[in-house]
Amino acid sequence: MLDPRRLHLLRELDRRGTIAAVAEALTFTASAVSQQLSVLEREAGVPLLERSGRRVVLTPAGRALVTHADAVLERLELAVSELAGAREGIRGPLRIGTFPSGGPAIVPAALAELARRHPALEPMVQEIDSARVSDGLRAGELDVALVHDYDFVPASPDTTVGQVPLLEEPVYLATGGAAGSAPATVPAARGDTLAELLGPWAASPWITARDGTTGHAMAVRACQAAGFQPRIRHQVNDFRTVLALAAIGQGAGFVPEMATAHAPGDVVLTRLPLFRRSKVAFRAGGGTHPAIAAFVAAARTAVGVTGGTSSPALR
Repeated sequence: MLDPRRLHLLRELDRRGTIAAVAEALTFTASAVSQQLSVLEREAGVPLLERSGRRVVLTPAGRALVTHADAVLERLELAVSELAGAREGIRGPLRIGTFPSGGPAIVPAALAELARRHPALEPMVQEIDSARVSDGLRAGELDVALVHDYDFVPASPDTTVGQVPLLEEPVYLATGGAAGSAPATVPAARGDTLAELLGPWAASPWITARDGTTGHAMAVRACQAAGFQPRIRHQVNDFRTVLALAAIGQGAGFVPEMATAHAPGDVVLTRLPLFRRSKVAFRAGGGTHPAIAAFVAAARTAVGVTGGTSSPALR
């Protein structure tokens, strides 16, 4: 009989590439991972790994087994969800990941809704970039997470993760130059292209999220689609800082609508033909778990609540 925990290790090796990376992600020693994979090979009765220089790679049999591992682990997650549904009440810890701008905009209202409906549930929140959520879910560091993707940076297909849509919002170009107590909003004319809207700022410095994040990739690719390579001056992940820097003329930046509610009065916000989509992610098969379903419902309620607090200038 193949051990599901060892199947999980094999799947992680397939995705992370090295035994050392698997060990670090799952807080094991490399020797322990190697030992468990050797046991899995004996259970399977065929070689699953082979040496390639200093690395190990999966054999054809190993790759085939990973495909089955995805299905097996998803079925186990479904079983756990069904058993949890048979218990009375929703209780215990729920580890929640969130992208930074989702923290103030969605999470507090969602947690308040959870506390009202399920007081025995113990939510624990940590910030994490959307690009790392799949790893966190598979490693068991997270149970559920708020994630997002952008036009130009669609989420990569991942059969180990389930998702439900939460919110789609436009992205704005933030620049300096307004004078007043409220941010100036410039709606894009029908048919305006990215090149027409971003082109005037091609020679300006730019403010982006840090390299390696989805926000950074979106900014660079959007500018490239407009016909230029952005000259990046500042790299910050907090949209409030992006807005503050743009307001004092330190560069142009991109912000989703969710982040514009408290934009400073000296910033100009130009709506772009560009969107960000927020979703709730969980391990494949886990969407019916009562705690995860409760969080999805609470997040949807929170979006309805926070959607009403948007800046009037953006409506």
